[in-house]
Amino acid sequence: MPKQPAFPGLRDAMKKKVTRREQFLAEMDAVVPWGRLLGLIARHYPKAGPKGGRPRMPLEI
Repeated sequence: MPKQPAFPGLRDAMKKKVTRREQFLAEMDAVVPWGRLLGLIARHYPKAGPKGGRPRMPLEI
């Protein structure tokens, strides 16, 4: 009969590997002041006009 894994073993088994993309995004969040950067961009970002037109993308994208 196989032994039942202990709780620390289960925690390690459930933990997934951190991808390069996730690691990069975590480092960028730590380094870049996103609030200030979005504030600088928002002044120059196109606004929706009275004629309509193509809907704009969210600023964060």
